[in-house]
Order: sequence, then structure tokens, then C-alpha cells
Amino acid sequence: MKKLISLLIFMLLFSVFCFGQKGIDPQTEKIKTEGNKTARTNDVTRSWNWGSGKTRVRERLDNPLKLNSRRDILVETIVNILSENQIIVDDAASRLNDGIIVSQPYVFAKSPVTSNTELNRYAVLDNSDTAWTRGRYTFTIEVQSIDGIQNNVYVTAKIEGRANSGLTQEWNTLRSSGLAEDMFLSKLVEMITGISPDESQKVEQP
Repeated sequence: MKKLISLLIFMLLFSVFCFGQKGIDPQTEKIKTEGNKTARTNDVTRSWNWGSGKTRVRERLDNPLKLNSRRDILVETIVNILSENQIIVDDAASRLNDGIIVSQPYVFAKSPVTSNTELNRYAVLDNSDTAWTRGRYTFTIEVQSIDGIQNNVYVTAKIEGRANSGLTQEWNTLRSSGLAEDMFLSKLVEMITGISPDESQKVEQP
């Protein structure tokens, strides 16, 4: 009788053990044996794919830039663009009949807070330790006639920054980055042709 009871207990325990083994989640077992293949690798080694939809940045316009328009029309348009942007034409230095337009200095940065950032856009700053307090540029624009309806427009921007040396403040001429010239030529193209070169900066569609 004792042997029968022992046999029954053994069979009962064996059945429970087998049932427990069958109840193991197969997904859990797979993760244990193969490892979690969806685990993210170290962020340092990952490469981001921005895909389509990036904003295109156009190339700088040619300088001098060839435009199809009479010279007197170009000169008038240039004066109007300067006026609309509150840039005053220097009548004493300009020779409009010869296609030469010179502006008075235009201050585009007026505080120590913004001057470093703005000057870094319009100029090439060799000394980053200089404490700039103001920034300005002066345009010299020359319209060179090729024939009756074609002209080359050449734009030069004299970039200046006013530095605070402690005791005195003076304007220093800086090397132009070409941004001021390109912005002006872009506006001129838009006024003459009715099409802005910056319209090429559209977001691509997938």
C-alpha cells in the first residue's frame, strides 16, 4: 500500500513539472537564447538619415551678375531698392550717369549683444576675442554696360565693426563674407525679372 501511495505521489509531481515546462512563454525563451535583437546600439555609432525634405541652400549669385535690362533702368531700380531698405545714396560719391552708386554707411548691428553674431554673418572675423559694439556696411555698386540691353552689375560691400578697446572706440574694416552683396543681388534679380532666386529653397517632396 505504501509503495502504491509513493508511486501516485511521484506521478503527480512529474505531471506538474512537465506542465510547468510547457507553460513557458516561447517568446521569452527565444529572447533568452537569441538575445534581444531590437535593442538599440550606442547612440555614438548611429547615423541619422534626414531623408528627403531637407531645405536646399542655393549657390551664391555671380558677382558681377549679368542682367538683361537698360542701364538707366538698372540704376533707377538699384536706387529704389536702397531707399526701400532705408539705405541712403551718397550723392557726392555716386555718379549715376556713369552707373556708379555709392551708399552711405548703413548700421545693421547697434548693440554689443547682437554685434558679434551679425558681424560674424557679414564679415570674416579673424579675431574672435574682439568686443564688437556695432556693425555697418557701405555699398559700392557699378553697372557696366555690355551692349544696349545687357549689363554687368558688380556689388562691393565694405564691412566695418566698431570695437571697444576700453578707452576708445573705432571702426575697423573687415573682410566681407559676401552675404551682403548676395542679398542685394538677389533682391535686384527679383525686381528686374519678377522671380526671386531664393524660390529655389523649397522643401523637396518625397
